[in-house]
Amino acid sequence: MSIHETGRRHRAPALRAAALGAAISVIAAAGCAKKEVPAPPPTEVKVATVLQKDVPIFVEAIGQTRGSTEIEVRARVEGFIETLDFKEGNPVKKGALLYTIDPQPFQAALAQAKGALAESEAQLARAKQDVVRFEPLVAKNAISRQEYETAVVVQRAAEAAVEASKAQAQRAEIDLSYTKVTAPEGGLIGKTEVYPGTLVGRGQSTILTHISQIDTIHVRFSLPEKDYLFFARRRQDRGLSDTAPTARLELSLADGTVHPEKGLIVFVDRNVDAGTGTILMEAAFRNPGWIVKPGQFARVRAAVDFKEGAILVPQRAVSELQGIYNVAVLGAGDAIEIRMVTPGQRIGNLWLIEEGLKAGEKIVVEGLQKVRPGMKVKAETVTIEESGAAAPGGAAPAAKGEAKGAQG
Repeated sequence: MSIHETGRRHRAPALRAAALGAAISVIAAAGCAKKEVPAPPPTEVKVATVLQKDVPIFVEAIGQTRGSTEIEVRARVEGFIETLDFKEGNPVKKGALLYTIDPQPFQAALAQAKGALAESEAQLARAKQDVVRFEPLVAKNAISRQEYETAVVVQRAAEAAVEASKAQAQRAEIDLSYTKVTAPEGGLIGKTEVYPGTLVGRGQSTILTHISQIDTIHVRFSLPEKDYLFFARRRQDRGLSDTAPTARLELSLADGTVHPEKGLIVFVDRNVDAGTGTILMEAAFRNPGWIVKPGQFARVRAAVDFKEGAILVPQRAVSELQGIYNVAVLGAGDAIEIRMVTPGQRIGNLWLIEEGLKAGEKIVVEGLQKVRPGMKVKAETVTIEESGAAAPGGAAPAAKGEAKGAQG
C-alpha cells in the first residue's frame, strides 16, 4: 500500500463527520425557520352567579305508611268457611258481613243448651213446690225441720243449676253468632287469607283478613337522636306541652310528589333505640280520596329553622371525591379557581353551601369536567333557576323572603 492510499484512508472518517455536522446544522436552521404553533382557544364554559335567597331548613326521615287503625279480622270459633261475602281491596262498612262459618254444629249446641235450661227450670219449679208444701207442715210438727231444710237446700241448688244452664245457652248463642264474621269497623279491607272450604279456628284464632282505616293515614319513621333533641328543646323553649300540636310536616311519596295535606306528630316512643340511636315517631295526615295506601314508603320532613341569605348552587356544579366537595369559581381574568366548599341540605336540585362561597361569585355550571386550576376560559353567563337548571342570562333570582311561606 502506497503512502497516498494510507493518507486517504485516514482522512475518510473526518470527512464523513464533517458532512454529518453540516447536515445537522442545515436541519436545525430549517427548524428555527418554522413559525411557532398558536395557543389553543380558551375552553368554553357556562358560568352563573350563585343564587342567594332565604330558605327553610328541613329535617327529613324515611318512613312507612299505615292506617290510623289496623284491624286483624280473626275467626273466633272453629269451623269450615262456607261463604266469602266481600270484594277484596274495597271499602267496607262497620257490621258488613265478611265470612260465614258452617253454623250447624253451633245450632245443635244451642239446642242442647236450651234443653238443659228447660230441664233445670223444671227441677227448680218442683223444688219450690216442695218448700211451699213443707213450710206449713213443719210449723205443725207434721214433718221434721231437717226434712224442710233439705227441701230449701234443694231449691237453692236448682236455682244455681238454672243460672248455669242460662250461661251455657248464652254461650252457645254467642258461638253461633260468631259463625257470621262481620266488620268490626269500617275501612279498606285487604285480601282474604282463607277461602270457602278452609277449616279455621282450630287451636287458635285464625287471621282471615285485615281492615285499615285510612281517612287519616299515619307514617311511622325513626328520627336520629340529635334531631329529636332539637325538636324537644325547641318545644321547651316555646313553652309547649307534650300534647300541644307540633310544626306541620310535609309528606313526599315514592314518585316525588308531595301529599297535599300537612301532618302532625301524634306519637313519640318512650325510649331511644340504643342499637340505632334513633327514636320511633308517628305522624298523621288527612288522606282525601284514599290516595295513600298502607305499606308505602314515604319521606317526612319538617321546617325546623330558617336561613336568611343562603347561598345555593346546582348540585351538578359541585364535584365530590372521597368526601371532599369542590366548585370551579371564575376569578380575575377569567381564570378558574377550584375551591373546596361545605354543602348543607339539598333543596330540590339545588345545594345549600354552608362555607366556601360568597354572594356575587360566579361558578362553572356547565363544563366542570373540562377546567383545571388557573385555566383561562371563555365564559358564557347564565342564570340559576330555582329548579336547579341553568337558564339563559337575564332572569332575576327570586326575592329574599319568598321562601318563608314554605315553613309549616
